[in-house]
Amino acid sequence: MTSSQSLSRIEWTGNSCRLLRATAAEFARTQPFRGLTIGTAIHLEPKTVALLMTLRAGGANLVVTGNLNSTQPDTVDYLRAKGIEVIGGQTQDAGAHGGFIDTLLAREPDLLLDNGGDLFARVVEHPYRALLGGTEETTSGRTRLLPMREAIGVPVLVINDSPIKQFAENRHAVGQSLFESYMRFTNRSTNGKRVSVFGYGACGKGTAACFRNAYSAVSVVDTDPVTALEAHLDGFSTPLREDAIRSADVIVTVTGAPAVLTAADLPLLKDGVILLNGGHVPHEILVEDLRNDPSTTSIDRYVRESIETLNLADGRKIHILGGGHMANLAGVNPLGNSVESMDLGFTLQARCLERVASGKLDKSMCVVPVPADIDAMVASAYLDLNR
Repeated sequence: MTSSQSLSRIEWTGNSCRLLRATAAEFARTQPFRGLTIGTAIHLEPKTVALLMTLRAGGANLVVTGNLNSTQPDTVDYLRAKGIEVIGGQTQDAGAHGGFIDTLLAREPDLLLDNGGDLFARVVEHPYRALLGGTEETTSGRTRLLPMREAIGVPVLVINDSPIKQFAENRHAVGQSLFESYMRFTNRSTNGKRVSVFGYGACGKGTAACFRNAYSAVSVVDTDPVTALEAHLDGFSTPLREDAIRSADVIVTVTGAPAVLTAADLPLLKDGVILLNGGHVPHEILVEDLRNDPSTTSIDRYVRESIETLNLADGRKIHILGGGHMANLAGVNPLGNSVESMDLGFTLQARCLERVASGKLDKSMCVVPVPADIDAMVASAYLDLNR
C-alpha cells in the first residue's frame, strides 16, 4: 500500500528552493554562524522559512520579526513549532511594528538581516557593541540607510544592488507577481486596459512588460528623464504625469519612494480606476489622505477581498487594493514573488551574511553592493542545478 502525507505550502516552497537546500547542506558542515545570533525583520511568508532554516543549519540562533502587514500567521506558527523565536505577528500599526523591532534589538543580535532599513535605522539611535554587521534587502532600505553610513559603522551588504537581484527578482518576479496580484484581487481582465506604471527601475520594467504582454496599453512615468527615455525606446508611451493619471484604468506604483499618489491627485483620477502599490514603502499611495479628503463621501469595503472603494462627491469611484500595502504580499492568499527568484535572492542573503560573519569586511563596506565574487558563486550554483 502506498503511504501518503499531507504537507503545506511551506513544505512545497522549501522543497522547491533547490539552491537554498544545497546551501543549507554545505552550512551544516561548515557552521559559519556557530555561536552567533541573527536578527531578521523581513516578510514572514513561506519562502522566508527556507532562508531561515538555511541560516539555522549554519549554526545560527534566530530571533525574527516581520514587516508591516505582510506577516502570514501560518508561517509564524510553523517557525514557532520549529523552535524559532518570532516577535509579534501581522500588523498594519507602525507603532506596534516599532515595538517588535525594539524587542528584537534588545536581544543584541550579532548579525542583522534588514528589509527596509527598520533594524539599522533603530541601531543608529541605540547602538550596541556586539553588532558585527548584516544585510539590507531593498532599494527603499538602501536609500534610507545611505545617509547613516558613518553612524552605522559596520559592514552592511545591499542585496538589491546585486545584478542577480535586479533582473531575477525585481524585473522578472515582481512584474509577474504584481500582474498575478491584480488578477487575484479583482478577477478583472487586463485586455485593452490603460495601465500607468509609476517608476521604471527594475521592478517597473518587469511590471510594464507583464501588463503589456497581457494586452494592456501601458504608459510609464519616471521623474528621471533618462529613465523615461529608456521606457520610450522600449516602446512604452511616456505621457506627462497628469495625463498618465487621467487616462489610467489601473495605476501601479513601483518607485520605492513615498507620496507618489496623494489626495491632490483625486481630481485627476478616472472613474473606476484601480490603484495598487508594488513598492516596499506602504505610503507610495497616501491611502489615508485619499480616505479623509473632503471629496470622499463614503467608503465601501470588500473585506475578504481586501478592496476598498472610495465614493467621491461627483459620483466617481476609486478602487484601492490591499490598503496600499505591497500588493503581492497583501490580500487573500498572498503568494509574493516566485520561488525561483527568491531562492536566488535568499541565497545571496545567506552568502552575504556568511561573508560578514567571517570578519573579513570592515566598516568601509557599509551600505555597499554584494561583492562580485558572491554574485558569481550564486549564479554558477544556480546554473549547475538547472542546466
